Amino acid sequence: MDIKEAIKARHSVRQFKDMPIGEAETAKLNAVIDECNRESGLNIQFILNDPQCFHTLLAHYGRFKNAVNYIALVGKKSLGDLDELAGYYGQRIVLEAQMLGLNTCWVAGSYGKGKCKADWQAEEKIVSVIAIGYGENEGKPHKSKPLEKLCAVKKEDMPAWFKNGVLAATLAPTALNQQRFFIDIDGENAVIKAGMMPKAKIDLGIVRYNFEAASGHKCISK
Repeated sequence: MDIKEAIKARHSVRQFKDMPIGEAETAKLNAVIDECNRESGLNIQFILNDPQCFHTLLAHYGRFKNAVNYIALVGKKSLGDLDELAGYYGQRIVLEAQMLGLNTCWVAGSYGKGKCKADWQAEEKIVSVIAIGYGENEGKPHKSKPLEKLCAVKKEDMPAWFKNGVLAATLAPTALNQQRFFIDIDGENAVIKAGMMPKAKIDLGIVRYNFEAASGHKCISK
């Protein structure tokens, strides 16, 4: 599976099999996380075998099962684009996990932040977590808005790279599947704006990564 196939195949999964993540997969993900941390200045951490983080009432209503492994997206509060960075690099890890045969779910609120075993300092905060493991299923595709609601360029006028990026952007997970973003073209790059809503900057980072991974072109946030 390549990155474009991973974007199409990846859907949110909340029910996981009761089995540990393999050593090879763990090593590969840790290597990717280390690389992401070096590039971004974040403090992303891979937490294994922690049943308490999702042992909450909200997680129960969210129907999480065997969610004992997760990626904790941690970074310094002083980073002005912290949420966007967390979304961008978190999605990079999510797609790597998909290519390794793992399933994931972005989680912003239905976990116990005080129970999370990630380490962070007073000048840092935990932005979000990503549940990860071997899913009981592959999840279901989400409904997407029509392209004209998400993009300023008519479909027939899109260069191939831009069309690939926009289609990948529509497959990106967003909070409550609201898809509050808008993409335009600017020469050889794309420009994306986020709507006004909670977690919008996290979504912006996630969508940007999908666009860039599928198109091979930069997607600049405004």
